[in-house]
Amino acid sequence: MSKASVGIIMGSTSDLPVMKEAAEVLEELGVTCEVTVVSAHRTPERMYEYAQGAKAKGLKVIIAGAGGAAHLPGMVASLTTLPVIGVPVKSRNSIDGWDSVLSILQMPGGVPVATVALDGAKNAGILAAQMIGAFNETIGDNLAKFKENLKTKVIDGVKTLDEKGWKNF
Repeated sequence: MSKASVGIIMGSTSDLPVMKEAAEVLEELGVTCEVTVVSAHRTPERMYEYAQGAKAKGLKVIIAGAGGAAHLPGMVASLTTLPVIGVPVKSRNSIDGWDSVLSILQMPGGVPVATVALDGAKNAGILAAQMIGAFNETIGDNLAKFKENLKTKVIDGVKTLDEKGWKNF
């Protein structure tokens, strides 16, 4: 049994600069995670094994990032009952990221994948924490503090504008 609650997978290590944001925000929120590479096209057996075994090892949510044809999130979702959050990644062989966005977004009925914005791994991490936090009071409290900090940053920005003498409503 893994100690991780969230599995973060990606099709290639080239996706790591984007996907590490999910791991970082999960760590900030107190959610344990594991990170690995699982390619739907280059290592389909590994993908199958990972998806099929995720629940048994204690994972609660899978975040799957992929660029280009971006089959990883949907294929993983087809192999598990765990929630899967897809992160479209703008890769060097991508069509401005649209191929990835549409591949993850347009799943057939019965195989849902929650989809965040292009390169939106941070939001994927927050969404995974919200899923877990709905049933875990500690994580829920951490999320409440996180959201309060977001609010504080905005209010501090308003104060900065006021100090500069710019109009504020």
